[in-house]
Amino acid sequence: MTVVVAWRTHLCFHHPLLYHIRHCSNSVVAVASTTEHKEEGHLPVINSASKKEKVVNGETKAPEWKKLDAEELGISNSMISRPTRVVLNGLKKKGYEVYLVGGCVRDLILKRIPKDFDVITSAELKQVRKAFHRCEIVGKRFPICHVHLDDAIVEVSSFSTSQLKSDGKFNGNVRKPRGCSERDFIRWRNCLQRDFTINGLILDPYANIVYDYMGGITDIKKTKVRTIIPANLSFVEDSGRILRAIRIAARLHFGFSRDLALSLKELSHSVLRLDKGRILLELNYMLAYGSAEASLRLMWRFGLLEILLPIQASYFVSQGFRRRDERSNMLLSLFSNLDRLVAPDRPCHSSLWLGIFAFHKALVDQPQDPLVVTAFSLAVHSGGSLLESVEIARRISQPYKSSFPELLEARNPDSNNALVHKTINFAALVKTALCNMTDGCYVSKAMAKYPKAPSSDLVFIPMALFLRVSKIFECVRRGMEARFVHRQGRKIDYESLAMGSLEEYTIPDSVSFITLCLKQALDGGFCSNPSSQSPATNPKVVQ
Repeated sequence: MTVVVAWRTHLCFHHPLLYHIRHCSNSVVAVASTTEHKEEGHLPVINSASKKEKVVNGETKAPEWKKLDAEELGISNSMISRPTRVVLNGLKKKGYEVYLVGGCVRDLILKRIPKDFDVITSAELKQVRKAFHRCEIVGKRFPICHVHLDDAIVEVSSFSTSQLKSDGKFNGNVRKPRGCSERDFIRWRNCLQRDFTINGLILDPYANIVYDYMGGITDIKKTKVRTIIPANLSFVEDSGRILRAIRIAARLHFGFSRDLALSLKELSHSVLRLDKGRILLELNYMLAYGSAEASLRLMWRFGLLEILLPIQASYFVSQGFRRRDERSNMLLSLFSNLDRLVAPDRPCHSSLWLGIFAFHKALVDQPQDPLVVTAFSLAVHSGGSLLESVEIARRISQPYKSSFPELLEARNPDSNNALVHKTINFAALVKTALCNMTDGCYVSKAMAKYPKAPSSDLVFIPMALFLRVSKIFECVRRGMEARFVHRQGRKIDYESLAMGSLEEYTIPDSVSFITLCLKQALDGGFCSNPSSQSPATNPKVVQ
């Protein structure tokens, strides 16, 4: 038997702009029987007195507050990264309350590797800074602490500063409900400020308790992304939540609640109000952490692709792609294979997905012989050794019938010199495509053939990122120089890869081969932060 302590919170929405807390009663104490599921991915079935939101007299009442056993949910402290445990233990030893909060708790419940771990504490940020040697307070509007441990950064927020996040719009209407402890009220109030119910979970790793004040566990079991406040208000409050909703649903393969899906379509254009750096950050989370294909599909489905990536959206339209189309295309195939090479705890650099966009756009503008594309990819990987790349491309090439219009049917083999020149010309096309992606005028005309589509001239690529990708592709031409030096990095067994027998990757098709070569070149053969967020083992204090 598992005891679930639940308070029924009456969070009522009379008017979209007003939130009132009527009262809270802790008289409902539900003793729930829990059916244990040992299989991975299953949650304990909780039979509580009120699992669904109820409508009484036209008022929507929030779900009960629940305290759940973390072990019953499959969470163990060995799943928490070592740097995070060091921070948790350091603050706990000084007598502060300390919790994990947000998406990392959700991911631990789902047996997924969290992208990062967010810590929240009763300590003031100045006290956190004093507790660790390498710690700094960052952010002016919403300050947090960055604790540096080895190569990792652990973000720590404070309950006291988190109260300021709503700029007084919300907190002024929230008062402590009767019968609620001060600690529950503080935790609950913090959860109210979060974006989605599945992110409104708090884990006490010492008491092994998961606090669910927003119905997040129920939505995890329903595989739904739902905003804590009405979706239209949530997205107006922070349009960045639109991109986060896409990212989370893509990564978890979750659906959306009805009001969230409707608000995504109606308010999609509001993302243009975001800072360009924020847009780049959110796109990188979508494309570099293992859910790029699903993210592109969702952005297309909800009308965000033509706003954020008009050049790629025009390609989808030219391919006759419908909003809910389940078919694939070459762009989706490239990112599908990239997803197999990266993960939340070992993402690639943003230069890789930007390079793939430019590479693909060049193929759309001028389709190429697969032999040229393979030679180009090998040259990028090796650092520009064109003649060697052409020879390897010939050696590993096989009969190939392309299902994508970007790749031409194989023709009679050209001489090595002819292939070298074709490869150089293709490199110039890729460079041009990259330049066009940073040209607001060109971007604004990408969807000109489709007057019903929204227009966008958004360019979010900073110069440093452009130069990084440009330098990689320029090496193909520089490889002709006598001073060519092989790129140092991980080697590929090209013959085995072409046959699909390379154990580490097992990618038999040529599009996958291209993706791998580009990845090896653009991130130097290594993922960024390869181990900083990996699950740790052998916890010393948190057990």
